[in-house]
Amino acid sequence: MDNKAFDPSGEETCVKEKHGIDEAEFTKIDTMETRPQFKMTKFQIIKNLVVVSFGFLFLFTSFQSLSNLQSSLNSSEGLGTAGLSVIYGALVLSCMFLPPFVIDVLGCKWTVALSMLTYILYMVANFYARWGTIIPAAIILGIGAAPLWSAKCTYLTETGSWYAKMTGTTDDDVINKFFGVFFMIFQTSQIWGNLISSLVFYRGVTNKTDVSPEALQLCGANNCPHHQFANNSNLDPPAMEQVYMLCGIYVGFAVIGFFIIAILLDRLTLTKNDIQEPGRRKLSFSLLLDTFRHLGTSRYQQLLIPLTFYSGIEQAFIASDFTASYIRCSLGIWNVGYVMICYGVVDAACSFLFGRLVQYVGHIPFFILAFLVHLGCQIAFLLWMPVPGQLAVYYILAALWGLGDAVIQTQINALYGYLFTDKPEAAFANYRLWESVGFICAFAYSSHICTDRKLYICIGTLTLGMVGYGAVEILHRRGKRGSMDVTKS
Repeated sequence: MDNKAFDPSGEETCVKEKHGIDEAEFTKIDTMETRPQFKMTKFQIIKNLVVVSFGFLFLFTSFQSLSNLQSSLNSSEGLGTAGLSVIYGALVLSCMFLPPFVIDVLGCKWTVALSMLTYILYMVANFYARWGTIIPAAIILGIGAAPLWSAKCTYLTETGSWYAKMTGTTDDDVINKFFGVFFMIFQTSQIWGNLISSLVFYRGVTNKTDVSPEALQLCGANNCPHHQFANNSNLDPPAMEQVYMLCGIYVGFAVIGFFIIAILLDRLTLTKNDIQEPGRRKLSFSLLLDTFRHLGTSRYQQLLIPLTFYSGIEQAFIASDFTASYIRCSLGIWNVGYVMICYGVVDAACSFLFGRLVQYVGHIPFFILAFLVHLGCQIAFLLWMPVPGQLAVYYILAALWGLGDAVIQTQINALYGYLFTDKPEAAFANYRLWESVGFICAFAYSSHICTDRKLYICIGTLTLGMVGYGAVEILHRRGKRGSMDVTKS
C-alpha cells in the first residue's frame, strides 16, 4: 500500500501535481481564498470619497450661500427664515422613517442623486419667492434632505470600514479621516458660494453711505425684529435683476453636483443587504420605529442629543443672525459673502486638519477646544457693538466660529460612526433628527426674539451638550475597561 495514502497532505500534493502548481503558487492561491473579499478596491474607495465630496461641494455652494441670504433676501414677514424652519421641520419627519426605506430601495448612490433634485427645486422657487412657492419647495427639500445625508454618512462609514480592514488600521481612525476629507472639501462651499453672492450684489453698489450712529445702536446683540431702521440704507432689498442672476448661477452649480454623483459615483452594496430578509423593503411603521428604538435603547444616543441639537443651533445662528444682525445691518449685504468666505476657509482647513490629528490625541481635546472657542465668541457677540471701522473683528469672529464648527461637524459625525457601527442608518437618522430640531427652533424664533436672547440660548445648549458628551466618554471608557477585564479573566 502506498504510504502517501496515510499522509494528511496527500490530497493537497495530488492537486499540486495534477495542475502543475509549485509550492509558492499554491500558498499564494490558498492565501487569496482565505483573504476577505471586498466589493471595492482601495483606489475605488478613495475615488468615491472624492466624488461624494465634490458632488456635495457643488450642491451646497448653492444651497448654503442661498440659506445665508434668506434672512436678508426674503425678510418680508419672515418668509426666508420661515422657509428654512419648514425645511428642517419636514426633515425631522423624514428622518423618522424615510432613510432606511429609501436607501434599501434606491441604494446609497441614487438616494443621494435623486435627493439633490429636491434642493434644486427649492433654489428655483427663489426666482419667485412667495409663500406659495417657498413653503411647498421647502417641504419637498426637507423630505429629501434626510435620505441625502443618511445615505452619505452610511456610504462613507461603510467604505471607511472596508478601507480600515484593507490597510490594517482601526475603523475610528479611517472614518475620522474620511469625514475630515469630506468636510474639508464640503466646507469650501462657503468660499465659492459667498464669493459669488458678494460679486453679484457689489455690481449695484454705487453709493456706500455711512450708517447713522443711531442705526448702529440697533445692530449686533441689540438687533430685534420689531426695530424700525429708517436711517439704515444697508437694509434696503437688492435689485431683482441681481437676485435672478444669483439664483441662476446657484441652480447651475447644483445641477453640476447632481451629474457628478449620477455619473461618477459607484453603487454601494451594504454588507447587511447580502442577508436581507424578505419584505424588508416595505414602508412600514417598523422602519419608522427604528429611529426611536435606537433612541430609547442607546444611552449614548440620549446623552448626545443636546450636543447634536447645538450643532443645528450654532449653524443657524451664523447663517441667519450673524449675517443679518451684524454684517448686513452695519456693513451691507454685499459684505456678507466676503466675511462668510473667511468662515468657510477656516472651517474647511480645520475640518481636514482635525480629521487627521484626532487619531493622535483623541476626540476630547477637540471638543474642549470647540467649547472654549464658541463660548468665547458668544460672549464677544454679546459685548461687542459692530462698527464698520472695526472690519477685522468681523473676520476674526467668523474665523473662530468656523474653527469651532469644524470640530463639531467632523467629530460628531465621526463619533456617531464609531459608537454606532452596528446601526449606522438609525444612528445617523437620529443625528439628522436632533440637528434638524436645533435648526427648526433657531429659525422659528429668529424673527420673533432679539439677538441677545438667541446668544443666551446658544450658551445654554452648548454647555449642556458638552456635559452630555463628557458623560458619553466616561461611560464608553468604563465599558471598554470592563470588557478588557472580562477578556483577561
